[in-house]
Amino acid sequence: MILYIAEKPSMARAIAAVLPKPQHKDTGCIRLANGDVISWCIGHLLEQAEPQDYNADYKRWQAAHLPIIPDQWQLKARKSARQQLSILQTLIKQADMLVHAGDPDREGQLLVDEVIAWCKVPKTKRDNVKRLLINDLNAAAIRQALKQQQPNTNFVPLSTSALARSRADWLYGLNMTRAYTLRGQVAGYQGVLSVGRVQTPLLGLVVRRDLEIASFNSATYYQVQAELQTNNGSTFNAQWQPSAACEPYQDSEGRVLLKALAEKVQRTVKGQPAEVIRVQQQDKKQYAPLPYSLSALQIDAAKAYGFSAQQVLDSCQQLYERHKLITYPRSDSRHLPTAHFSEAGKVGQAIAANEPALEAALAGANLQLKSKAWDDSKVAAHHAIIPTAKTLSGNRLDATERKLYALIARQYLMQFYPACTFTDSTVEVRIAGGCFVAKARKQEQAGWKALLPAASNNESRKSAATDTEPPLQTGLPKLQPGEQLLCIDSVLLEKQTQPPAPFTDASLLSAMTGISRYVTNPQIKRILKDTDGLGTEATRSGIIELLFKRNFLQREGKHIRSTIAGKALIAALPPEASLPDMTAQWEAGLNNICQREQSYQSFMQPLTANLQQLISQAGAVIPQGLGSGQMKKWPKKTTKKRVLFKGNDKKTASKPQTDRG
Repeated sequence: MILYIAEKPSMARAIAAVLPKPQHKDTGCIRLANGDVISWCIGHLLEQAEPQDYNADYKRWQAAHLPIIPDQWQLKARKSARQQLSILQTLIKQADMLVHAGDPDREGQLLVDEVIAWCKVPKTKRDNVKRLLINDLNAAAIRQALKQQQPNTNFVPLSTSALARSRADWLYGLNMTRAYTLRGQVAGYQGVLSVGRVQTPLLGLVVRRDLEIASFNSATYYQVQAELQTNNGSTFNAQWQPSAACEPYQDSEGRVLLKALAEKVQRTVKGQPAEVIRVQQQDKKQYAPLPYSLSALQIDAAKAYGFSAQQVLDSCQQLYERHKLITYPRSDSRHLPTAHFSEAGKVGQAIAANEPALEAALAGANLQLKSKAWDDSKVAAHHAIIPTAKTLSGNRLDATERKLYALIARQYLMQFYPACTFTDSTVEVRIAGGCFVAKARKQEQAGWKALLPAASNNESRKSAATDTEPPLQTGLPKLQPGEQLLCIDSVLLEKQTQPPAPFTDASLLSAMTGISRYVTNPQIKRILKDTDGLGTEATRSGIIELLFKRNFLQREGKHIRSTIAGKALIAALPPEASLPDMTAQWEAGLNNICQREQSYQSFMQPLTANLQQLISQAGAVIPQGLGSGQMKKWPKKTTKKRVLFKGNDKKTASKPQTDRG
């Protein structure tokens, strides 16, 4: 008997769909007509043991125990997954051959490998395990993958990398959280001061932004705007561009701070002849944005509707699991397999049926047009989030689900629209020896932008200019170099420098995915650009929510601000704990393990060696300004059975986090 072990039920069902019929659905598995069986994990069935599993004394948080470093690492079954683990144990023992069908990434590799190891599969049988790599649930793609199975032993480095990441996060998060929580208690703080490789740099990002806002001193700066008239009476505006001689009177952003200088320019140019020095026109194309990854969807949903990252994830999970209207939502990809292109007609019909407001968008789409989204080389473990071909009878979606479905569907339909074409014009004019510049953007063909609300286009136009650049105008007169103009008026504009904006749900997610923007070290910046940023698609919303739960972050309207406890924790930690640099260094090491360029031991050894120093540093600090905090609230015992999840595709179950970040 061949046993296929999928990462999640949806993958198991997709594999079963292309294998021999008839089939029998049994508890926790699908039995095929030829005797083979398909079963599944529900994400990780096993988890790292707790400190008290190694030593009962570790249940009490005491500084003398730190750092806690297991001699022999242990796993234990997740409470919510014990039944499925038991089913797999029985099937693995009965099977003649095992096929690993986890997701083709390091976590997907580990979660099936660790079950096989847990079940103590004999070495000969373990060495013969096959690896089935599926990143597309399309039937044709699965049939092809079944023909191209590889030895699972080829993927040991991938599993080792995931194991190193899991253990390193346990060591760092658990020990640092206990160390700083104990120091917080000395300062009178009642609550958990959780520290983690991802959550703490994210908190540091918000704290530093808030401190920058608090310490910001607004300065007045000045611009001069000239109104110019052509010989035929057409007018347009141009903005003064200070010369190098003005640098002593400018700030680092090039803004003029001396009012007398700007006033002199304003008086000098008024009523003076002007000459066109340079005219530049560029025809440009802007192609449709790619279909959504989870983070991209969360960012757009936050901008459009103010949804939190967790709201988006929870509702998308419903759209995927319960309603089956969208594909796997926890995806970090924005590309699609080419095999999906032929499904466009069916998907389009489903969109029109499920979201009638998009009927016109479907009618205007060219379903033969193939955007850059369809690219097999850029599809890894999962493809982009798109609608399925399923139609929903009746109005069974709640308001949040409907809005998210519409966003996903609209983004999909954009792939079948032409590029937005526009012309950018720049005119440079000399007036009384000074340089003035005018810029304009004229849209020629809306293309995919016809599907956007009018407000979105207006917003993009507003954000096109910076403090020192001329504002974009809708059009400029036809001008030629050497043409003579007249400055019929000039205006002195007095403005104030603005502090950086507080983070919102959208900008915080954007910062996590583009964390390299906040790093100055070129090497670390490069690593973070090449990786997923801070956190993963599956963990970002949970990390943000944890910071709120710990009372490190709070909401002020649409803004996300750090609390006094959040600020105090970052102030107490060593700088490296609140910067993304460590994540970058870990990712580089984990990638090296995947590439067989680094060993597990060489990755873990520096961390364990550094833990003692980190704990000693913590012991020398008493955090100041934390406030009193809140006592840990333990859930009351209940006779009701709590179901964390059932039959879903989450890699991990939601559980109370105590001493790991």
